[in-house]
Amino acid sequence: MRNSLIFKLIGAFLLVIGIGTVVLSVLTLNATSSAFALYTTRSGQVWGQRMAPALAGYYAVTGSWAGVDSSLLEGLADETAAPGMMGMMGQGKGYGGGRPAAGGGMLGMMGQRLILADANGVVVTDTQDELSGQQLPPTALANGTPIILNGKPVGTIIVTPSEPANASSLAGQFLSSVRQAIISSAAIAAIIALLLGTGLFLQITAPLRRLKMAAAAIARGDLSQRVEIRSKDEFGQLGEAFNAMAASLAAAEAQRRHLVADVAHELRTPLAAIQGTLEGMQDGVLPLDEEQVAALHAQSQLLNRLVGDLKLISLAEAGQLKLERRPTLPGELIRRVVEGAQPLAGQKNIRLEAQPGADLPEVFIDPDRIAQVLNNLIDNALRYTQEGGRVSVQAATAPGGTALEVTVSDTGPGISPEDLPYIFDRFYRADKSRARASGGSGLGLAIVKQLVEAHGGQVRAASPALRDEHGRGYGASFTFTIPAGRDDLR
Repeated sequence: MRNSLIFKLIGAFLLVIGIGTVVLSVLTLNATSSAFALYTTRSGQVWGQRMAPALAGYYAVTGSWAGVDSSLLEGLADETAAPGMMGMMGQGKGYGGGRPAAGGGMLGMMGQRLILADANGVVVTDTQDELSGQQLPPTALANGTPIILNGKPVGTIIVTPSEPANASSLAGQFLSSVRQAIISSAAIAAIIALLLGTGLFLQITAPLRRLKMAAAAIARGDLSQRVEIRSKDEFGQLGEAFNAMAASLAAAEAQRRHLVADVAHELRTPLAAIQGTLEGMQDGVLPLDEEQVAALHAQSQLLNRLVGDLKLISLAEAGQLKLERRPTLPGELIRRVVEGAQPLAGQKNIRLEAQPGADLPEVFIDPDRIAQVLNNLIDNALRYTQEGGRVSVQAATAPGGTALEVTVSDTGPGISPEDLPYIFDRFYRADKSRARASGGSGLGLAIVKQLVEAHGGQVRAASPALRDEHGRGYGASFTFTIPAGRDDLR
């Protein structure tokens, strides 16, 4: 269960939420602290500008900074505070029950400290009693406000933030409340994100769970399983691919069962004839003469040819059929095959014509296998063409000039639209009676398809191929295309 996808997704989501929460909190706290420090620095500079004239007046009366201490600076700071600051101080009394202690007052409330330096940069007094008597560097003096008397600098007043860790100060309370708000908001956002993410992950994994159950059912042999498609996204496309695969497996299983039945049927016929003849001879019903031996030989040849055809198809489908390719002139090959079929055409009084086009390209093929393709197509056309009909073999260069296109057409009754998609299947016959005289063994066109595809080509059928004077269609045509050059081989 711990290896479940949903737990992995939730774990990864928690990690992302945790990292995002920590990064967001740290960056927000740092940005808030920096912004607050900048605000207090700017406010301190304004405050120092308000105090500078009073301190210049003190210096004009005393002639020195003698007598200036922290309490004097704090009182002066309260007197020069802006009205808004005084309001904040009034609100702040509730925190400590009256005026804050040392380091309190407006300075304590605002989290500020005062540093007064003389004209030489030596600290006269520091409200936090840390730098008194020390020499300040020029960079520190540059952040302060010069105290000018009669056009001459007599000192520098520096208003700077004190340590923000003072929880009783407004600065400390403000930063603490911001910190708590950020942490609380991050925690609430993380919980909401986790709840929403869990719902999303459950929705994402639901189709995968359905797919898993369907795949398990198919593995047990139930090829009727399909998954419901509820979306058009990647999961919907995966479901469609799964359903297509399941349908293909079901079709392949049905085809396998039909193939076994068809093979058994085709083998049974010659075997039954041989067995019946031999039993008749044993019983003395049939004589053991040359005629009966010839009949047995014919049946054995049929059986051998059937087994050979099945082996040829299986080798071609497995990609193990060896082709003896060599440069071949297609016109000469077509004429030779047509001449060899003329006696069979003459027996049925059918006109068989070879019409190879001019300037046909030389093709790199196995001429014996392509001759077998042509013989099968011509034999199929002669079988279905009535006496006095016509069968033609035409060849031309396919569009683009890189392939040879050969068409065998007849004037027979044609192929019905219901049968047309299946005529290249093994043992398929349009004649449902399965009479071998009218339908052959059912392997001829399947062999044509496998041999053409073994050459890297394609074969297709069309019917009707012709029209009579009344516009009615008749006839059928078979066209195969094979690449012309060596570079087109698979």
